[in-house]
Parts: sequence; structure tokens; C-alpha cells
Amino acid sequence: MKRKSSNKDLRKANSAKKDEFYTQLVDIEKELKYYKKQFRGKVVYCNCDDPFESNFFKYFASNFNALGLKKLITTSYTKSPIVGGQLPLFEMAGLKPKGKEPLKIEIKEVPDTDRDGAINLDDVKHLLKHDKNTATALRDSGDFRSEECIKLLNEADIVVTNPPFSLFREYVAQLVEHKKKFLIMGNQNAITYKEIFKLIKENKMWLGQSLNGKNILFQIPDYYE
Repeated sequence: MKRKSSNKDLRKANSAKKDEFYTQLVDIEKELKYYKKQFRGKVVYCNCDDPFESNFFKYFASNFNALGLKKLITTSYTKSPIVGGQLPLFEMAGLKPKGKEPLKIEIKEVPDTDRDGAINLDDVKHLLKHDKNTATALRDSGDFRSEECIKLLNEADIVVTNPPFSLFREYVAQLVEHKKKFLIMGNQNAITYKEIFKLIKENKMWLGQSLNGKNILFQIPDYYE
């Protein structure tokens, strides 16, 4: 009964184009621990991730050195309705103080600025606040289909994110078209889409290691039903 209710709510969200489903950090950590070797020396692109709220950004930025990433790129679309969510609001060098405009963040290194012997979110905050070359405003809206974001997509080795629920088919189709490796986290109902099921059948896409047949939980804005 609970799963039926959950599926019904997701279908309603799809119809209403309510796409703010935020992945929990614990689920990201559970899944990505299986692929640490694959990330070494790679450019990772999170193309649906506001760094103020995204746990994907939080995970990759905090583990940048441990994973041995070459570069981390994130792009945001619009201001999130989850105010003060996963990552506390902070100033970023190079951006005008007019609110959370669509932006791009590129990280090539994360120094241990507090010299505690470990890289953590405090080091990331210091980097973003003081390095004006790290964060820049986007010219376009930050939509993953924009020319600006597609150019960044072509630069990436691996794409990791939770894509907009209502655009899931189109999102995956773009990744396949550009022949990108990807790890995306979303509701398992997506495997029933004929376009997605075809990719699974052809062994071009498969379920993650940590799911074990269970749906993951998402954080959503308070005003959703």
C-alpha cells in the first residue's frame, strides 16, 4: 500500500512538473563507494546541482582529493525552494550579491586551508569564498539542454546527478547521444519507461549496487503535497 501511494505521488509530481526531489547524502555515499576507482583522474560533471543544496556537490567537493578527481564541474538551474538546505549559504568570490543566480562551479583542487590534515566542507567553503576563478555566473539559464551546459557535458568523463523527474527520458537520451558514462539516482519507476528499459535490456544501463530492489528516499519542499 505504501509503495502504491509513493508511485501515485511521483506521477502527480510529474504531471505538475514538480522536480525538486533532493537526494540524501547517505544514499549517495552508499552507492558511490562502489565506483571510487572509476573516478580517479576523471572530470565529473553534476549538471543539475545547485551547490547551495546539492548533496552530490557536497560529496564530490569534500572527497575531491580522496577520489583523485581531475576536475569537478557543477551547474545550477534556478533558485531552490529548500532554503538553508544541505549546504549553508555562503558568499562566493566573483559573483554579484544578488541572490542565487544560475552558476557554474569548477574545482581543480581543494587545499587543506585549515591545516587539520583532512579535506572537508570548511576547506571547500574557503575555496569558493576566496577564489574568484572557481564560481562564475552562467550566461544562460543553466538548463542541461542549453548550449552552454552541453559544451561542459562534452568536457566531462562522468556525469553524476539526480535529474529532473519530469525530464528523465530526455535527460538520459542526451547522455546516450553524447556517449557519456553516467551515474544518476532517481526513482525505480523510471525502469518501466520503454526508452529506459531498452537500455537496460541492451546492457547499456543497469541498476545500482546499493538499491537491492528498494526505492531511495528524497527530500522535497514543504509546500509539496
